[in-house]
Amino acid sequence: MKVFTTRVIPEEGLLLLQRAGVTVKQWTERKELTLEDMIEQCKDQDALFYAGGRHIDRPFMEHARHLKVISLLSVGYDNVDLKAATELGIQITNTPGVLSNATADTAFLLMQAVARKAFYQHKRILNGDWGFSTPTANLGIDIEGKTLGIWGLGNIGTVMAKRCKAAFDMKILYCNRHRNKAAEKELGATFVSFDELLAQSDVLSVHTSLTPETKDKFNLEAFRKMKPTAIFINAARGGIHNETDLLFALQDGLIWGAGLDVTNPEPMQPDNPLLNMPTVAILPHIGSATVETRNAMSRIAAENVLAALEGRPVPNPVNHLYSL
Repeated sequence: MKVFTTRVIPEEGLLLLQRAGVTVKQWTERKELTLEDMIEQCKDQDALFYAGGRHIDRPFMEHARHLKVISLLSVGYDNVDLKAATELGIQITNTPGVLSNATADTAFLLMQAVARKAFYQHKRILNGDWGFSTPTANLGIDIEGKTLGIWGLGNIGTVMAKRCKAAFDMKILYCNRHRNKAAEKELGATFVSFDELLAQSDVLSVHTSLTPETKDKFNLEAFRKMKPTAIFINAARGGIHNETDLLFALQDGLIWGAGLDVTNPEPMQPDNPLLNMPTVAILPHIGSATVETRNAMSRIAAENVLAALEGRPVPNPVNHLYSL
């Protein structure tokens, strides 16, 4: 059996496939695959191990319906046309659960970096601006005892809430499609409407999937409803916030700061004005980027591949989610 990977993949998954007798062909070039590249590379393969790159759309899958599975090295599946995959009989799988801690830690890091203007303060040193200081210059804000709002209190959002509750005794609010009774009991989390979440949160952290319903949810209308002292954090998907509106909200003082591990679009251009704002901290989508997490993701993605190749039910299917 043969598998093509769109990137050089972490060792744990690679070894699992090779030990099972699977031939693995990896894309080693530091350039994105074109549609023609994808079709050519996959034409004699049994499975695709997708670790980033171009959108997995219908035109590709029309030429790749022979694939038994497209195994995503991610939790998110917004870069795949699930409807087309399902209609063409191609299984799509993901890697849930294993990146909750790493991604929540990134959101937690961004919250603190924004609150203390950490990225901006570091640039001051690089620019030779660490000299004469005054007690009122370049001040951050405290987050001890403040209110954390979580939009999407699932696995990652719950870890973020636990971190904030334990470290800073933050009050937890959340907005979900469904109540999270476990978090309410364990963390004293309070279920609120979206508008209440906007109005009451000192830190608002996004941990939901990108769907047609969540796309551009944080736009100018939403930012106008937030506190002028609020911090906006997005470590989920860049498409959930409107970046032009976010820039305006920060420039106009509608909110205080923003921490982003995801941008809209990605990658962000180096001349983007958000990168030089004192109360903004931006990372290049590193939420799951630890050795341990990426190896665990690679193992799960490989297990999904092996199950499909062996004719067993795949452990982590997502095809059914396209209609949700």
